Amino acid sequence: MLELTTQRCVLRPLTLSDAGALFDIFSDPDVMRYWDSSPWQTIEEANDYIQASKPSLDEPEKLVLGIYEQPGQQLLGKCMLFNIDQYSRRAELGFGIAKAHWGRGIVNEVGFALIQFAFQEMQLNRIEAEIDPDNTGSAKVLTRLGFSQEGYLPERWIVDGRMSDSAIYGLLASQWSQSGR
Repeated sequence: MLELTTQRCVLRPLTLSDAGALFDIFSDPDVMRYWDSSPWQTIEEANDYIQASKPSLDEPEKLVLGIYEQPGQQLLGKCMLFNIDQYSRRAELGFGIAKAHWGRGIVNEVGFALIQFAFQEMQLNRIEAEIDPDNTGSAKVLTRLGFSQEGYLPERWIVDGRMSDSAIYGLLASQWSQSGR
């Protein structure tokens, strides 16, 4: 089982025992504000998500890891690499964390570990992230992790019945290594 350890957290695959905590996080409208889906309404959505995110050799195009605080192992959120393209050596990066843990540097910390794993162990060359331009917290995190904004896509999504733009960020393995990380 894959497990990445940071100073304060452990990243590992989600289990069905995490469903309650995961539901609490992703049923929060503030957490889901910039997502292209509504807050979860039932615990079954958490169970389905966990089942769909289980690591599989047959599905190497995604890696979903729970973010667990050390030492108590409280679930704080999730991070993921998805749309992994082994041939082009690229993936997209995503995070979701409980509102109570915003502003603590958790996403910076686990993002560093996941990016390092992606470039060093998975041998990816490029990681991308797509965010709502109004999500300034995520933009700051991506910039601190070394990403640059590479594009802007107006009216890309419909979120809660309204058009929403996207900002596209990218990071190359060469940029990561040149930064001394």
